[in-house]
Amino acid sequence: MHRRSFLTLTAGALLLPLAARADWTPYAPGVLQPAMDRGDRIILNFYATWCGTCARQQRVMTTLREQNPAYDQSLTLIQVDWDDYSDSALVAEFNVPRRSTIIALKGSEELGRTVAGTSVAEIQALFDAALNA
Repeated sequence: MHRRSFLTLTAGALLLPLAARADWTPYAPGVLQPAMDRGDRIILNFYATWCGTCARQQRVMTTLREQNPAYDQSLTLIQVDWDDYSDSALVAEFNVPRRSTIIALKGSEELGRTVAGTSVAEIQALFDAALNA
């Protein structure tokens, strides 16, 4: 098996739990603004399917959401595919430096972010900031 194929298949297998969860909304133009206008509590996850750090973050977020159903009940979860939107106005607007960036928002107000953070405590702090906003 070629190395690239192996890495692609491995990344895909790691993200299968993500694909099985229907509660993440894939980002597309027009998805975020209505949630911000409503004042929703939002988690923006900038990820790439091939990114190892993103896969680790996803595992942490999945575990946190399993442990605290309030996250799924109260937060708007939006995933931004870095491969599709790395050069977008959204990335410029939020000054996102790279994939594996997670941002917590209350409406248009940024509550916090992590860039390449994978610790449970760091990601949980973002989710809690959004939940308690």
